[in-house]
Amino acid sequence: MSEALDIHQILTQYWGYSSFREKQEEIIQAALAGKDTLALLPTGGGKSICFQVPALAQEGLCLVISPLIALMQDQVSQLQKRGIKALAINSGMSKREIDIGLDNAAYGDYKFLYVSPERLETELFQARLAKMNVNLIAIDEAHCISQWGYDFRPSYLNIVLLRDLLPKVPMLALTATATPRVIDDIQEKLAFPKKHLIQKSFERKNLAYVVLQEENQEKRMLKVIDGVGGSGIIYVNSRRKTKEIASILLEHRISASFYHAGLSFAERSERQAAWIHNKVQVIVSTNAFGMGIDKPNVRFVIHLDLPESLEAYFQEAGRAGRDEKKAYAVLLNSPAMGSDLKQRIVQSFPEIDTIKTCYLALSNFLQIPINGGENQSFEFDIKAFIKNYNLNANDCYYSLKFLEKEGYISLSDGFSENSKVHIKIEKEDLYKFQVSEPKHNYFIKTLLRTYGGLFDHFVEINETQLAKNLKSDKNKVTSALKRLNELEIIHYEAKSKLPKITYLTQRKEQAALRISKENYHERKKIAFEKLEAVLYYTQSQDRCRSQILLEYFGEKESKRCGVCDVCLERNKLELNELEFNEIEKLLKEILVDKPLLLSQIMQQIKRHKEEKVIKVMDFLLDNGKLKVKENKYWFK
Repeated sequence: MSEALDIHQILTQYWGYSSFREKQEEIIQAALAGKDTLALLPTGGGKSICFQVPALAQEGLCLVISPLIALMQDQVSQLQKRGIKALAINSGMSKREIDIGLDNAAYGDYKFLYVSPERLETELFQARLAKMNVNLIAIDEAHCISQWGYDFRPSYLNIVLLRDLLPKVPMLALTATATPRVIDDIQEKLAFPKKHLIQKSFERKNLAYVVLQEENQEKRMLKVIDGVGGSGIIYVNSRRKTKEIASILLEHRISASFYHAGLSFAERSERQAAWIHNKVQVIVSTNAFGMGIDKPNVRFVIHLDLPESLEAYFQEAGRAGRDEKKAYAVLLNSPAMGSDLKQRIVQSFPEIDTIKTCYLALSNFLQIPINGGENQSFEFDIKAFIKNYNLNANDCYYSLKFLEKEGYISLSDGFSENSKVHIKIEKEDLYKFQVSEPKHNYFIKTLLRTYGGLFDHFVEINETQLAKNLKSDKNKVTSALKRLNELEIIHYEAKSKLPKITYLTQRKEQAALRISKENYHERKKIAFEKLEAVLYYTQSQDRCRSQILLEYFGEKESKRCGVCDVCLERNKLELNELEFNEIEKLLKEILVDKPLLLSQIMQQIKRHKEEKVIKVMDFLLDNGKLKVKENKYWFK
């Protein structure tokens, strides 16, 4: 049986597809050939299949490095539904749970192990890694390794350590958005022996990019939804605003829901499922929504606030039209939005002394001693923390985010709120315990009948469901689980609605906390450069939106899309692209030195009909590129 046939069989067996998408098979073959590869596939290009298929085609396990707990959990869940053994190790897990998970990866028949980059440096992980048969290292969201990427994380620089630990295992780095500078940086930071990029064009021919200068966002939003119809996403920049916009939609009889990281795990799952299965037409969300979601029939994505970068915008807008049918990415811009975004970026960089003060307060609040706390997770009540230390909420939030990006801590939004159980003792010993302690026998039997895998790993349980099966009440079930935990028969971790903070390094004294001024100011400079790119995209009125995006990502020879708001206006001129560009170029050349009358302009542009020149001039005037005073024209 040929290798190519194997991977097609895997694709059909587990995903039900008869063929690969563009570039997928080329990437998979590179991984199977043992080549270090950077795969650049825009949102919706099917990145996960590119490492999942070659891992399944070989003996051994694929090590997947990912920065987001929610994304890890989503991919593990999807693999498990397909009957593929996968697990994730993340900062929200207890030390015992991590220990059992790594044991299963080393000695079980798992095919995928998802970890955060911070995990790579721990002694426990490195000791178990030596016992794993790793066939591929997949680095998801690989742009995080570059300081010029839009979400740089210093912990990603640890990934290169795997070169010494797994010298013969190929690396497959994947991302949806990277500029040419970031593309080079990723390969350099991962120590590729030879550069190898496989890239799909960023062009989305079925997606119309539209920027509308709009004071009345609500009215225009409703008009877009009514005009386009179908399933959609609306992105905003605050949790409060998600609820407000969803309420407006409901008032206008548009089926809608809102989503943000502050909702409970159950609420997020329920709302996401309702939208995916078309029970809700529109979901209003912060940027917390969308990672890992592959809903093909999204007809529109509307932004009511400016994104912080074109990378973020391209990913979010790209969630529309994955079925290759006509879709719209609409950004409703207003004069105040640019200054609002600038203010938000300023806020996201608290003073270095403020960050250090927050770190000291956090360590005291969690009662972590100097040199303690490494790789330990703590429940974190941020409201109590802010109140106890009389902190500014914005400064506190952004200081914690900055400490996370510097690799000191990891923040979890409480991604899973279900309780978990693992049976500590062997089956024979459990049987002896049931015989010697008959009062626990029926409870243990019911627990084993209700949930499988309890001897192998931690299993999520529901105390209410268990009480129903036992014909008891929830409080008694919880008491019984706690008692078995005290007797060291099981590990029982009760659910908590609080998020968690994990210390990735030992707690440091405030004076020893190092935040490089150079890195701090460089990051701030890069953030403002990305802001300027966003403002240029939203304010440009004479350049094709698609061309601006493609050029930003290094594709400089693209053609006008013909369907964005700018192109539609230019299409009304009844000029082809070549004619328009040539007339515009001539106008710039002759008006570079001094203003001229229309008659003087026409004398110098004789090879084009006067009506066509006038159409181009009118277009440039309407879009603020050309100025006129006292019948004389000049370029702005």
